[in-house]
Amino acid sequence: MSRLQDRVAIITGGASGIGEGTVRKYAAEGARVVIADLQEARGQQLAEELGPQTTFLQTDVSDEAQVAAAVDLAMSRWGRLDVMFNNAGFGGVSGPIEDLDMEAYDRTMGVLLRGVFTGAKHAVKVMKPAGKGVIINTASIAGLQSGFGPVTYSAAKAAVAHFSRCLAAELAPFNIRVNAICPGLVLTHIFTNPLGLQGAAADAALPRIDAAFSSWPPLGRSGVPEDIANTALWLASDEASYVTGQAIVVDGGITTGPRSSEMWERLATSFGMDPAAARPRPGN
Repeated sequence: MSRLQDRVAIITGGASGIGEGTVRKYAAEGARVVIADLQEARGQQLAEELGPQTTFLQTDVSDEAQVAAAVDLAMSRWGRLDVMFNNAGFGGVSGPIEDLDMEAYDRTMGVLLRGVFTGAKHAVKVMKPAGKGVIINTASIAGLQSGFGPVTYSAAKAAVAHFSRCLAAELAPFNIRVNAICPGLVLTHIFTNPLGLQGAAADAALPRIDAAFSSWPPLGRSGVPEDIANTALWLASDEASYVTGQAIVVDGGITTGPRSSEMWERLATSFGMDPAAARPRPGN
């Protein structure tokens, strides 16, 4: 039997990237899905492709009324809400702290943090009376360690991870589970947008980004949206019924640190030696 048969989910940022991958995964597992996203053309196209078990609503998650409308749509169309995946995001404002544009900061926090709060707020309003529910929030490895994203983005994602833990404790008595997913380097347009690439040009750039990133994770490849969608599917399913308050890292091992062999290769290179020859030997 499909793992999400007849369950109802809202996925923000559901028209592309991780969100689109999760919409497809949930729909394939029997869920009915509200695709909540700013990208009207992509969202409508995806809903039409997947059929009547999905619907699209143009949604700016920084606007509480629009988030509430997505919950209302799920309830009016299918009469329930089982899963709220607060996934919408973007890279946001960057640059030196002394040059920080506070309007851009507010917009960044509005999407990355406020949107998660309001998504949870309005989901809980219908989940509490039902006596069950699942809330999943997209955080990031940038919220766990420095060096993986701009300062504002990283601070927001750190807040999302901790918010998920705190909310899990608050909602556990109501049988509502809350978890965060912390993706690593996943091939989405979050990396092409800062380069000013859109549409076909952005799609064409993804293989080059893959080439730049693939040797970084110890598992030897870049992440893809399906990697995160698989985690979001598991968290939404009964298989994860005893899992709450977690910030689950899905990063191919990046946050475990570099492989020890890299240290020896760097050392050999600095001495002009063959890196392949620089390996610890018995008795060294």
